[in-house]
Amino acid sequence: MFWVRFLVLALLSQAGVTQTSSSPTHASAPPNPTEEQPPLNTGSLSFPWSHLRLPENIVPLHYHLLLHPNLTILSYIGTVRLELQVQNNTNWVVLHSKGLRITTATVLDQNLAHLSDQVLPVLHNPTHEQVAIFSPRVLTGGQKYFLLLEFGAELGEGFYGFYRSTYRTSTGETRTLASTHFEPTSARMAFPCFDEPSFKANYSISIRRSPAHTALSNMPVTVVLDDGLMEDRFAVSVRMSSYLVAFIVCDFRSVSATTASGVKVSVYAAPEKWEQTHYALKAAVKLLEFYEKYFNINYPLPKQDLVAIPGFQSGAMENWGLITFRETSLLYDPTTSSASDRLWVTKVIAHELAHQWFGNLVTMKWWNDIWLNEGFATYMEYISVDTTYPKLRVEDYLLDTCFVAIGRDSLNSSRPISSVAESPTQIKEMFDTVSYNKGACVLHMLRHYLTDQVFQIGIMRYLRRYSYSNARNQDLWDSLANVERSKHTSLYITHLDLTTMMNTWTLQTGVPLVTVARQGSRLVLKQERFLRTTHPSDPAWPSLQQGYLWHIPLTYRTDTSTSIHRHLMTTLTDSVEVGEEVGWVKVNVDMAGYYLVHYDGPGWDDLIQLLKDNHTALSFMDRTHLIHNAFQLTTAGRLSLDKALDLIGYLRSESHTVPLLQGLAYLEAFYRMVERMDIPDVTQNLSTYILWYFRGVIDRQTWSDKGSVSERRLRSELLSLACHLGDLPCLEQAQRSFTHWLDSNSTLSLPADVTETVYSVGAQEDSGWASLLHIYTLSLSETHKHKILSALASSRDTNKLHRYLGLEGEVIRTQDLDSLIVMVARNPRGHHLAWSYVQKYWSTLVDKFQLGSFSIRNIIIGTTGQFFSTEELTEVRVFFESIHEQASQLRVTQVAMDNIQKNILWLQRNLGTLRKRENIEILEKL
Repeated sequence: MFWVRFLVLALLSQAGVTQTSSSPTHASAPPNPTEEQPPLNTGSLSFPWSHLRLPENIVPLHYHLLLHPNLTILSYIGTVRLELQVQNNTNWVVLHSKGLRITTATVLDQNLAHLSDQVLPVLHNPTHEQVAIFSPRVLTGGQKYFLLLEFGAELGEGFYGFYRSTYRTSTGETRTLASTHFEPTSARMAFPCFDEPSFKANYSISIRRSPAHTALSNMPVTVVLDDGLMEDRFAVSVRMSSYLVAFIVCDFRSVSATTASGVKVSVYAAPEKWEQTHYALKAAVKLLEFYEKYFNINYPLPKQDLVAIPGFQSGAMENWGLITFRETSLLYDPTTSSASDRLWVTKVIAHELAHQWFGNLVTMKWWNDIWLNEGFATYMEYISVDTTYPKLRVEDYLLDTCFVAIGRDSLNSSRPISSVAESPTQIKEMFDTVSYNKGACVLHMLRHYLTDQVFQIGIMRYLRRYSYSNARNQDLWDSLANVERSKHTSLYITHLDLTTMMNTWTLQTGVPLVTVARQGSRLVLKQERFLRTTHPSDPAWPSLQQGYLWHIPLTYRTDTSTSIHRHLMTTLTDSVEVGEEVGWVKVNVDMAGYYLVHYDGPGWDDLIQLLKDNHTALSFMDRTHLIHNAFQLTTAGRLSLDKALDLIGYLRSESHTVPLLQGLAYLEAFYRMVERMDIPDVTQNLSTYILWYFRGVIDRQTWSDKGSVSERRLRSELLSLACHLGDLPCLEQAQRSFTHWLDSNSTLSLPADVTETVYSVGAQEDSGWASLLHIYTLSLSETHKHKILSALASSRDTNKLHRYLGLEGEVIRTQDLDSLIVMVARNPRGHHLAWSYVQKYWSTLVDKFQLGSFSIRNIIIGTTGQFFSTEELTEVRVFFESIHEQASQLRVTQVAMDNIQKNILWLQRNLGTLRKRENIEILEKL
């Protein structure tokens, strides 16, 4: 226990800085004080608190945290001295702790004098991940006290709390590091704390380490002590929530630069990957400077570190001043990274830096409003990257973000943006498509409704007003309300109007469908909830529509004017005057609004004809939006598949990559569906048809990295599909490239945009598969390894796929297991294999990734989403029933069931049409 005692003495010797915190608001009352002193043993005490959320009677002001991790024995010891503000008289301090061994608890008065000379009892409530410390003397309301705790724990094996990670050098040496990931509820796994977002406090962190390592934390190092072991003392942090605290002990190298305002930006990576950090540094500096200007608030810390962690479950985590990333989200290797890889790295950096304001500076009061963090950061990716890196054409991807959101939101199992979440599992599930994608798209709609200027001014007001504090939905609407619009419009948004309007988008489940019909000079409008699994003819339809109403900021364009017309629809039915002379109407211009549109009567025919005659009369976003809406309506049984296929008939004349890829994606989805269902006649005919229809654009592709980002994206997607469909020229070129690459001992540099396609073709042969697996173990580029991972999963040999799934932990990192399972599931030869693996190893998967995590959700959706039969639906239902205790805590299980039901209905409604349609098209072609 020498180390523990040394840490306590060291911690008490450090000077503290006290700042007052406001009390968080909770509905529940604090524990009642006890005037008499019971015996100080846990046998006579019961846990004083029964709620998941902590009582409000004590507020943390300042944490003095000292940690000593041992990377040899993979454990650590620590002490924390919490400065507390007591609001009401109490004998109890209740806070969070999970998996920690708390060895000593001491309560001190504000002069650091002991309140008791006896060892204080520490009671545990593992179910709620809480501990309670009993003080025999009453802690008086209005006074400050210190709670000193000594604790220890193992460095975690997973991806949460204070956990260990390893990487291998090119010489085969395995090196260990320790890193943290706390969001949303895992700071309590690293040190005892008040682990809720509204309990903001200052942090003084010290870390003891060996001289061979470097310690990093949120703030810069101010003092380094050398007594055999090094001790790094970091500057006092700004007030922040516990989930944003971070510390790392590693042997990484860094590259640094300084922003125009003097912020030091550094990018850290394993030593042999240092060369891959330079692009991220350049992007981080540029993006940080953009945000300072856009928000008109300087970044409040003196430094910003970005660290590539070898073992990391998420894409990245926005810890204030110490952002952690999965290596594929931060490192960029010009020789192996594609144009899409570069865009991905840029977007992730933009997302995490946006969080330094949205989430860190201003934090949601509770996890039900996590969209205030994640929706904003997702949307700011597009605003910031569009300005700083216009050649990346990030706007081409915004529609995809909204399409993904609609895909989730059009299921019965969706949820409101702001939803109840209390348990850690429920909270983890809030980090989903609804919070990120739908949140971003609703903000995009709001920005277009208010105008850019009003939106930006309102955001600045929001950030300034709630800096270093917490906010709710309503606080955002208050900040945006009553901001005068630009001179180009006379509209003025009142507090009541904006709040009422936005509550229909954040407190209500689903996405609206607006049906439009021409009646003389007027456009008649009707809104309803859009559902892909229920048809208006179903008996359940009326109950599923009951009570749904949105305030929809409609936009539309006609053939008689270049102007964008606007109308706020606040009733179930409405109409607008368009004029008798109008030929066609396109509603939801550039999909600025988060809603689908159905054109009743001849409306679809008018637009189909317009695309055939002059598709450039509509923007590429409008063309893409029409394609998406048509096929979504087909899935819902509201539009015939024939009509949707007629709509994309113009694509042979399309030159823009976004609508071209959107139409191609639906045809590819149909092909992969019938391929998985093993329907040979439809599979072969559809393959022949797609290759014939897109022959011209396929033949124009070069096997290179030339062209714009959009052109390179099209090349990558198109050649991948062509080879998958068995296109002979594509297969021959890919095989030649693979052979040359192997013959060069993998020293030949393949074009990054087609590397995955080349590998996938090469992986079909035994020798190619084995060679790729070997090279996977040697590669130092994580983006390169990801391409190999995907290629190996494309094998048609089920024995190889079975072996592949067993390589996790031996060859393939645990962090990539969920991706591996989903990749195998997407393979027609592997989807039942992957599902069987999930069922067999379910408990192991939950232990590795935690219930409710993105990885668990990805595995469930990725495997069950490949099913299209009632038998498979029954099998999935039976499995979920067998794990009822866990499945009942997860929303994603119902999402999975809805997805399968949607697939079944699609086949029932459209397979016959697809078979008949493609046969006619093939005959016409011949």
